[in-house]
Amino acid sequence: MTEPILSVTNLTKRFGGFVALDGVDVSLGDKERLGLIGPNGSGKTTLINCISGALFNEQGKVNFAGSDVTGTTASRRAKLGIIRTFQIPRPFRSMTIIENLLIPMEYAASGRMESRNLRDQAMESLEIVGLQDRADENSANLTQIDMRRLELARALSAKPSLLLSDETMAGLSSSEVDEVLDMLFALNERGVAVIMIEHIMRAVMKYSERIVVLDAGKKIADGSPDEIVNNPDVERAYLGE
Repeated sequence: MTEPILSVTNLTKRFGGFVALDGVDVSLGDKERLGLIGPNGSGKTTLINCISGALFNEQGKVNFAGSDVTGTTASRRAKLGIIRTFQIPRPFRSMTIIENLLIPMEYAASGRMESRNLRDQAMESLEIVGLQDRADENSANLTQIDMRRLELARALSAKPSLLLSDETMAGLSSSEVDEVLDMLFALNERGVAVIMIEHIMRAVMKYSERIVVLDAGKKIADGSPDEIVNNPDVERAYLGE
């Protein structure tokens, strides 16, 4: 059996007396697409933060690409290939679109970049998200959907092995959601494993090969989209008894 690219074991995170994650186990295969869902406050973003290194867990381990990264910084994990996107993109608004890509290329992806021209590599990322013709425009002029395009291009430019996508589609129209899905499929086709947090269920069901469900900090289900849809524990978590 192929070694998983990510293995989270017995992960526990507390905020004072509040247990946000309680002994969570999650694994992710190489190039796998995983949906992470659950009611508000279930621990989804906390789990992503612990995987990325934005938060440190009190108990448990995070293994990535065969290495124990528990306790390492977010910048160290980014250099290893764990990259995340955010619900609210925060580009460098004083810079052009392509300049926004060169920063992660120089820092997060250092040591994993190809030797050829960085601008050429950045343009390839922009082509995937459809911004190649606007590379030298100021990023402050972008629309909502184009901000999401730039966010994904920045992630891709950092040469991730694992992308953590945290509500990338929030606030978008149905057609814009489909555009983002196409971009995420394109990322995955380039060999990137993806964990997607999303409240838009049709997007999760369409994109995910497997879905993990959290409720009150605990994993309550792990299976295919069809298995999750028919799981009574998941129904209770969302609808109550």
